[in-house]
Amino acid sequence: MLLAALLVLVACHDKNDYEEPVAPVQTLLMYFPWSGTSTSSGLMPHFETNVSDMEEVVRYGLPEGCRVLVYLVKPDKRQATDGVTARALVGELFELKGGAGRVERVALKHYPNPDMTKAESITALLNDVRTFAPAPRYSMTIGCHGMGWIPATTQNRAGGWGQREYWEYEGVEQTRWFGGLEAIYQTEIATLAKGIAQAGMKMDYILFDDCYMSSVEVAYELREVADYLIGSTSEIMAEGFPYSEIGLLLLGDVDYEGICESFYQYYMERDSHPCGTVAVTVCKELETLAAIMTRINLVGAPLSQAELAELQELDGYTPCRFYDMGDYVAHYCKNEMLLAEFESQLERTVPSAYRRHTPTFYSMSCGEKDITTFSGITTSDPSVSSAVTAVRTTTSWWRATH
Repeated sequence: MLLAALLVLVACHDKNDYEEPVAPVQTLLMYFPWSGTSTSSGLMPHFETNVSDMEEVVRYGLPEGCRVLVYLVKPDKRQATDGVTARALVGELFELKGGAGRVERVALKHYPNPDMTKAESITALLNDVRTFAPAPRYSMTIGCHGMGWIPATTQNRAGGWGQREYWEYEGVEQTRWFGGLEAIYQTEIATLAKGIAQAGMKMDYILFDDCYMSSVEVAYELREVADYLIGSTSEIMAEGFPYSEIGLLLLGDVDYEGICESFYQYYMERDSHPCGTVAVTVCKELETLAAIMTRINLVGAPLSQAELAELQELDGYTPCRFYDMGDYVAHYCKNEMLLAEFESQLERTVPSAYRRHTPTFYSMSCGEKDITTFSGITTSDPSVSSAVTAVRTTTSWWRATH
């Protein structure tokens, strides 16, 4: 009788306390490769704020089945001692776990001296993410400096083009290369695409918290490894996206319009330089956009200097590197039916519901500049900048449309 009573008690205890495991839904990776530590251009304090802001979201609970992992590259204090270079780095992969008012960083793996400019390194990291937080859906935010599609080579530094890059200006408000300030820490867009493809982890979205990444050349390179791309046509202020406000919008049933609206409202209310541009690109629409652009290029003629001067510029460079794509094609395409076809497809590719911009954009090189037209995505096709013309024909977009 005693044994039977105990069995009944155990059975009741198990029934009352048992909870069905929550099926995984989505894993978000916040990816912060090395950006440098100089006073004027190092973004590490801002990365830490981005992570802290996401911690506040996690503290009060995530949608069921959603997990947030962070990969952050920072100086390795264990190696940065006398006789050892201070450039020694370590990558830290950890998970933000919490709820009910608590949050913690759960260490998962360390990566000594990581080289995130190699596809194999990106693939290895993503495979680890899958191991630690398996899910049917993955997404990614990337926080660092950015320069759109322009190759990360030493030729693209100031000495090569006779121009200062935006992060080299002192005494001005800082903005956000895809990677660090030197070519050895800068990742090619094609390398990112290869790394993701090798891992077999097509992303729901990639959010670029970096300057100049809402570019058709970037998007076309990544069209097969992500469903959506979120980014800015111009420079992003150093604090980046407001993760405390968009954190929940990034998870579960992703609210793309809400993400863009929150970004816009955040920067409209900024005291100093209330400037920001953001848009979402639908990757499945890019092939059709390229096909139409090919037909336009067959009949188009290069714009004159006077026509170039009329285009909406979205950077602080002279000559301009990144032009508003919709405005460029509106000036470039003289066939009204073909232009209407392009504009209709551009609306499907970068929906106007997902475009937001403040009245001006900001560049460290020249301050604020007006935005009079905005399609949410740039192109470097018409640029006469030597930083562009020397390498423009190497892009997948150029090869597909010329």
